[in-house]
Amino acid sequence: MISTAPSNVWVVWLSLGLALLLSVTSMPAFMEVGRPLWLALFLAYWVLNVPHRVGMATAWCVGLLADVLNGSLLGQNALILTLISFLVLTLHQRLRMFPMWQQCVVLLVIFGLAQLVQLWLNALTGNRPPTLLFILPALVSALLWPWVCALLRAVHLRLRVN
Repeated sequence: MISTAPSNVWVVWLSLGLALLLSVTSMPAFMEVGRPLWLALFLAYWVLNVPHRVGMATAWCVGLLADVLNGSLLGQNALILTLISFLVLTLHQRLRMFPMWQQCVVLLVIFGLAQLVQLWLNALTGNRPPTLLFILPALVSALLWPWVCALLRAVHLRLRVN
């Protein structure tokens, strides 16, 4: 018999919308350099926990929304979020078994690669000169992973997202 339990997918989209809002909120100038990758964090959580609902197509769509919202090159954020989604999906089974500190290290590498691609795309378009500060958002995001994971897990379990 097929289960007709509600899947509550709207929670995923609502959280990704919140991540979009967090990614464009204003911050003090000294904190702007280390702005967390909110979309990448939220997307990594949902890809890790409900991979049958959230995947690379979702990452591409949310990335296009981020491109429009930020006014950046169309497809730039979509490419980066799709890369993050692909890497998390590839490491999905292993990553779920890792303790939290190892998840942070793996996500630091994934987010660092994504930031490297972003830096490369910005250098190709002439928007920003290459600097070593591009890794700071990846580091901040990896440090925020345990708290984002705990918050989204509470929402995930409370609202029974499947």
